Amino acid sequence: MKGLANRLRLIVIADRGRVHDGELCRRAEEALDAGAPALQLRDKASGAGDGLQIARELAEACRVRGALFFVNDRLDLALAAGADGVHVGPEDPPVAAIRRVAGSDFLIGASAGTTVEAVQAVADGADYLGCGSVFSTGSKPDAGAPIGLEGLQAVSRAVDVPVVAIGGLTPETAGLVYETGAAGCAVISAIMGPEPVARAVRALLAPWTGRDG
Repeated sequence: MKGLANRLRLIVIADRGRVHDGELCRRAEEALDAGAPALQLRDKASGAGDGLQIARELAEACRVRGALFFVNDRLDLALAAGADGVHVGPEDPPVAAIRRVAGSDFLIGASAGTTVEAVQAVADGADYLGCGSVFSTGSKPDAGAPIGLEGLQAVSRAVDVPVVAIGGLTPETAGLVYETGAAGCAVISAIMGPEPVARAVRALLAPWTGRDG
């Protein structure tokens, strides 16, 4: 799992609801060029037939740079776009059901805010976990109460797959996340905000630099 963990040190979440598609692609490519090892497309508003073009564009941008590409929630879009995997939450199809459809090589990430949820998701076949919300966040109003760094650390210690922190993360808090033993962090606002994308990416990755020893 160490190889996968190294590729999940930073998941840049490209939220289609934040900016127009051209700006989304520009920011995503800038993040990838700055060293982001993984990208996730978040598209909550589009219908079943929409979003395929940008998903394919982002998948190709990741492929040529050697980065992983995930789609949030939508297995259909992930498979059609040739994504490396999908990330699902508690209201999405179960991990075990996705595994039966997508096969063993397809990466599946699952959301978990407690150790019980984490252990169950891994038992069902999740390759990695997204854990949070660690801090208060405006990106997901329905995220619930923050679990804090202690909650993140508990989940990281409870499972043997990479755990990626999400929720209210900034370059200033990335070091605290690293100290919990988490494999990395996933961010929306830190990349979609006013700060230069490349600078944010480098700062977010900094605590994990040289982690392999």
